[in-house]
Amino acid sequence: MNAKQPNTPDTAFEPDRWLARTHEVLNQPPALENYNLFLQDQTLQEAVEREGAGWARQELEAFGELAGRPETIELGFLANANKPELHTHDRFGHRIDEVRFHPAYHELMRLAMEHGLHSSPWEKPGPGAHVARAARYYLHTQVEAAHGCPITMTFAAMPSILKQPDLASVWAPKILAREYDPRNVPDSEKQSVTIGMAMTEKQGGSDVRANTTHAYPIGSGGPGQPYELVGHKWFVSAPMCDAYLVLAQTPVGLSCFLMPRWRPDGSKNPWQIQRLKNKMGNVANASSEVELRGALAWMVGEEGRGVPTIIEMVAMTRFDCMIGSSSGMRQAAAQALHHCHHRSAFGARLSEQPLMQNVLADLALESEAAMTYTLRIARALDSNDEQEKLFLRLATPVGKYWICKRTPNHAYEAMECIGGSGVMEDCIMPRLFRESPVNAIWEGSGNVQCLDTLRAVQKSPESLDAFMAEVSLARGSDRHFDQFVDALREDFGHLTQDPQQVAFQARDLVDRLALSLQASLLIRHAPGAVADAFCRSRLASQGAHSIGTLPPGIDAGAIIKRAPPFV
Repeated sequence: MNAKQPNTPDTAFEPDRWLARTHEVLNQPPALENYNLFLQDQTLQEAVEREGAGWARQELEAFGELAGRPETIELGFLANANKPELHTHDRFGHRIDEVRFHPAYHELMRLAMEHGLHSSPWEKPGPGAHVARAARYYLHTQVEAAHGCPITMTFAAMPSILKQPDLASVWAPKILAREYDPRNVPDSEKQSVTIGMAMTEKQGGSDVRANTTHAYPIGSGGPGQPYELVGHKWFVSAPMCDAYLVLAQTPVGLSCFLMPRWRPDGSKNPWQIQRLKNKMGNVANASSEVELRGALAWMVGEEGRGVPTIIEMVAMTRFDCMIGSSSGMRQAAAQALHHCHHRSAFGARLSEQPLMQNVLADLALESEAAMTYTLRIARALDSNDEQEKLFLRLATPVGKYWICKRTPNHAYEAMECIGGSGVMEDCIMPRLFRESPVNAIWEGSGNVQCLDTLRAVQKSPESLDAFMAEVSLARGSDRHFDQFVDALREDFGHLTQDPQQVAFQARDLVDRLALSLQASLLIRHAPGAVADAFCRSRLASQGAHSIGTLPPGIDAGAIIKRAPPFV
């Protein structure tokens, strides 16, 4: 009766022993954490040294270690999983216009400000100052990008505020302070502040000259004098900043104003948040619509010259868009490279299979080109040389357009390398993908950047000369490069005779300007395998280059070996 049944394995009577084996985890990569984002990024280390910030290596190593800690990485997930919430009134009915954030957001803000991401080049200007700050920002926004919005605007506001010395004497010390104070209290009670920007209105968008917000002088009016602002702002990011640079109309024309959240007497300034934007990406950062109902503000710069006054702030925010998009590319490439190094399929590691090598090498190539261009811009910002200023005038809109434009497809391709796990919300890839279009659209979309590039060429032909002089430093090193640059020069010469046609083809021209500078920088500064792959895939190919279509003969293994953050 108790005898063993024939043809029944012994294991049938030991289910507990086998049950656990169905939960054994095989062929999965470890989490990409506990690594130093700076020390395991060879291209960044080389660029920092080359562009004049070698003196900052020790602090960058320390910051790279901080950014790679599991608890730091977790802050990014928590800040995005818990959206900011708007509270227009307190429980007694008083208007407070307060946006409340998860503690993880505040911790990321604290880390950024304590490390001077909002201030360091203004505190200690000089060789490498912008380069070192850009490198830290590049590392920090790989952890979480959305909170970078108020950091960037605070950083970028200084050149504009300094145009009004009487206001700068009050605000600049608090802008430069390396501490974070998130309290919703008057700026007079704070040692440090953050600065935002309010330009966009629904009827104008990028056409800020169509703005309808009006400024009414309280007294005599003029630069440095108080006004009351009445109108509506369609897009105000970081509504918990302590003050904003705002564009508004006066009888003379569009002017720039500094508008605090609180009046000097401690009462609330009557600017009222109507709602928070329900954004696809950039979730941890609050963006809002605001009504200005006689909000107190002080004119910054010359009346009627609001756009020229605020344009330096815009230029700096566009530079940070380049950093942020380059940073997103680096994190996406790192995730893909890390996953494919640890994951096997069809009998071999993914990173050793030819087609995947083509994709991974191409992701790394795009990332290195973006970062290299960005840190070259940082070096130009550190310079007082007139040629560097002319170079910046063209290289900034070109780089902002191209690098930011390339990021969404790069993020998608990296996500595809990871496969189904890369679509899951407990992976960073969905966040990188949702974040990827933001920098391309904010601070002037692609068409705006292209038209700005053409405007720079028309108004200052010397800026094109300075740009092409930098590009030409690589002439004679690669035939594809030389042919590409010659054709670009010829087309510019023909098209500038026809303004309508040059505007119609502006994107093509700006694409080629960006590629020519990236290629020049890589030829001069990257290993031969990297420069060769870039020139043959981007300059010699017919039509748009798709990730993973590097031509035969490329040393993909060398490119991959240079790029990964293996742990």
